Amino acid sequence: MLRISNLIHSTVNNQKSRMLSGAIVIWNFTNRCNLACHHCYSYADPNSQDFLTTEFILDSIKDLKKAGVKFVIFSGGEPLIRKDIFKIANAMREKSIMTYLSTNGLYINEKNVNKIIQTFDYIGISIDGIGKVHDNFRGLDGAFDKSIGAIKLIQQNGGNAGIRFTMTKETEDSFYDIFELAEELNVNKIYLSHLVYSGRGLENLKIDISKEKRLEFVNFIIDKALKYEEEGKDIDVVTGNMEMDAIVLLEKFSMKYPKLKEQMLQRLIAWGGNSAGNRLGNIDFLGKVKPDPFFPFTVGDINEKSFDNIWLDKNNEILARLRQHPREISGKCSTCGVKHICNGGSRSRAYALYNDLWAEDPSCYLNEQQRGQI
Repeated sequence: MLRISNLIHSTVNNQKSRMLSGAIVIWNFTNRCNLACHHCYSYADPNSQDFLTTEFILDSIKDLKKAGVKFVIFSGGEPLIRKDIFKIANAMREKSIMTYLSTNGLYINEKNVNKIIQTFDYIGISIDGIGKVHDNFRGLDGAFDKSIGAIKLIQQNGGNAGIRFTMTKETEDSFYDIFELAEELNVNKIYLSHLVYSGRGLENLKIDISKEKRLEFVNFIIDKALKYEEEGKDIDVVTGNMEMDAIVLLEKFSMKYPKLKEQMLQRLIAWGGNSAGNRLGNIDFLGKVKPDPFFPFTVGDINEKSFDNIWLDKNNEILARLRQHPREISGKCSTCGVKHICNGGSRSRAYALYNDLWAEDPSCYLNEQQRGQI
């Protein structure tokens, strides 16, 4: 996750950047969902059954603390389907673990909106296009209007919610409009996710955008973030699953603030690029632990061993290699001059296309000059 706006603002104002001192865990509490999104990595199914009990999850919170987890992103499926989700979130907050909600928004209503605002530190609602573009991608007519209604309902009750958008060929026609929508709604964050080949995303590999289109979009994203900073507009721009965006950020920031280039460079180096298996982990609905939600292999199972014993296991070969910095990656990454910034990108995409965890990220769009400039 590249916090573009925060990096720009903190560097320009000589403030401390938002750097994670612990780990983030994305926990898929359920595999049940009321939608059938084309990019879904978990094969979510409305007829699925919840596997982990409330009591088991509550007992596991202490293990998250031991492992240094500071944030838990509540995901699914659709996490609001679970009736115990508020009880779980409040128990985590009592242990000083911040709770983020990733939802499609369709279960947010007048009865639960205040509880959602009070329970979760951040609410992200998926909007993958305008109108029918979103509906078709999410597999339900009327989903767009319902999700927009959820954002407005949260705002009417004193909260705020961010927009989550995935860049694909099926949603690209709405890309520029998403920023207009975010400004119109006055949301506090736009999270723009690059596609990772996993779950239905792997089956729909053909829906990924081209490298040329990706670079076009990334240039626009960073230009927008720079403009928001200049105008004092409080919209946090973040990209996910494409750490190479940091190199474009450095280029564009340096052109606008040449005297601050070295400061931005040092912040990006400290950020460290892809953090799967290090500062980012995943627990799926069965209790399997993975370095990120898209990862093709598990590193443990909380039904068999506590999360802290899995996460802190120095003898786990996959985790050990993921925690090297910069990682030992083959292909064009082996001679790349900026790998210490991006850390080689997604291992999940590499495995999906090359059957090799340690191959180059096939979605890297950097040219030879960019890869050797630092």
